[in-house]
Amino acid sequence: MKKTLIKVIIKQVIAALLILSVAMFSFQCASNKPDIGNFDGKDNYEKGLKLLKKKRYLRAQEELNQAVISGAHTEWGDTAAFYLSEAYYLNKEYLLAISEYERMIRRMPFTTFMERARYRICECYQAESPVYYHDQTYTLKAIDEIQEFLDDFPDSEFRADALAMNRQLREKLGRKAYETGILYLKMDEPEPARMAFQEVVNNYYDTNYNELAHLEIVHSFCINNDVESAQTYLEEEFSVFKSETIRKKAENYIADTKKTIQKRAK
Repeated sequence: MKKTLIKVIIKQVIAALLILSVAMFSFQCASNKPDIGNFDGKDNYEKGLKLLKKKRYLRAQEELNQAVISGAHTEWGDTAAFYLSEAYYLNKEYLLAISEYERMIRRMPFTTFMERARYRICECYQAESPVYYHDQTYTLKAIDEIQEFLDDFPDSEFRADALAMNRQLREKLGRKAYETGILYLKMDEPEPARMAFQEVVNNYYDTNYNELAHLEIVHSFCINNDVESAQTYLEEEFSVFKSETIRKKAENYIADTKKTIQKRAK
């Protein structure tokens, strides 16, 4: 009798455990079941845009990134990708923004955001361009991107801004080369100084440092007491000297050098 009772109890326990296991398995499956309503990331997309408007850029990045992963194939996929890039740009994470803009361009070559994305890349590189005395790799990259943008979109609504950006960046490079020349002059190294000034003349002739570079080339010849070369250079490049003050200064360099040489000869 006792054995029979024990067997009944064991069977009931086993049955209860089986029922519990089935229930737990069903619950787990239900909890892991994907949200059919958000299968394509549309909810993430809409949340991301709202967060972007509220300037909550980090949260917007999270939502829009999920939207891009889930909904790249949808009609709003390129919009999500563009505004994901914008979330990085507006948060001043320019290199990450460039990466996202370029990824969108590669994956969605027919997107209507192409022109805006290409211009944003130019802006990102400009933002990463440091002050003139630092390495100018990003400045050069920005100029290259701007030129390509202007070539591909000659009638762009951003054309005027792109040209202004290009002038600003070239001005920075012109200043870097000019200041390098001035530094060499201070070190009493006129030859490498002249090379730096020549770089301004050859490559950054459209900047405010062009005329000053011509002046300092005359100056560098005078430091070497090479009056003949200084005079010849001034005569050949006379039309470049638009400023009477700067032209007069070049003439004074030559005159003062002649006096110094004459004094030494006595």
